[in-house]
Amino acid sequence: MNTTEPHINAEETIRRLPKLEQHIHIIGSTKPETLLAIIEDGGVEMPFKTLEEVKTFFQYSDFNHFISVYSTVNDCITDPKHYERITYEMLESEAACNVKHVEAIFSANDHVRRGLDYGEMLDAINTGIRRAKRKLGITCTIRVDLVRNYGPKVALKELDWIKEKNDNIVAVDIGGSEDGFPPEPYEKVYKKAKDLGLHLVAHAGEAAGPESVWGAIKTLGVERIGHGVTAARDPALLSEIKTRGIAIETCPVSNLRTGAVKTIKDHPIRRFINNCIPVSVNSDDPPMFNTDINNEYLQLHREQGFTIDELMRISLDSISTSFLTDKRKEELHGEFLSEYRELKRS
Repeated sequence: MNTTEPHINAEETIRRLPKLEQHIHIIGSTKPETLLAIIEDGGVEMPFKTLEEVKTFFQYSDFNHFISVYSTVNDCITDPKHYERITYEMLESEAACNVKHVEAIFSANDHVRRGLDYGEMLDAINTGIRRAKRKLGITCTIRVDLVRNYGPKVALKELDWIKEKNDNIVAVDIGGSEDGFPPEPYEKVYKKAKDLGLHLVAHAGEAAGPESVWGAIKTLGVERIGHGVTAARDPALLSEIKTRGIAIETCPVSNLRTGAVKTIKDHPIRRFINNCIPVSVNSDDPPMFNTDINNEYLQLHREQGFTIDELMRISLDSISTSFLTDKRKEELHGEFLSEYRELKRS
């Protein structure tokens, strides 16, 4: 296969590449038309009433503005059943991009504090997941975003929820506003999470400097970093990430939309790879950023010259650094390579 073919051929090949998504927020996957239906169902008053108004609302001046918009979308979720539809539609879109497995992010307390029940939401998410597996063949596990803005005491309470009911939950994370909410206060939280057998991730280096990433790896002992953009500024940090075998969940278009990078060409993903750090490529909040995982791969091909072979390597590394069982990783690795051989023959 010639990987220097015109973009239209590359786009078709990229669409057909097998993929695994490690970093996608369930609520951030709410489609504009679904958001309008949910608003109508809940009788919520919102500053948008048409698809075009929603799409305009999903444009951001900076990261803090994005967080404000995201919070408004959270206000629209008034019934746990909304989660089933959003989850299923998220996985339907992922399957259309030939994604085989998804590790989806659930910010439970965003909605518990608005009056919804944790267990009912988790049940709704898993109902959507089971329906997607049955109809589309795609699988999905859950990681709970403890949302750093609420503080470590609330996070510890959330771990109690997880201990009581942990159906399909494999990991924890801290998302939210990095600025003013460093990772270090969460040390006890992450120790408890590890004791519960959960994998450890943290959003870091997205809207704060390298010190945020240092804190996540040295104090929290994370296995993966979400975004990690500013880590590229610190050679010693890159060396430490490599030494510890930590992977970075990159989200190029998200970082462009929130101003973490000025252009896709500026994204440090190549620097991570050149420093022998495993990466995945992810869509984060796809409808909110007008993207999907196919577009993420395509942008890297167009703007940074990633070849199809290099993008396939990212797909394979995404399996290796996933939180699947070793047996399932081996199975998926074989499936991905088999599909890729077929692609190269076509």
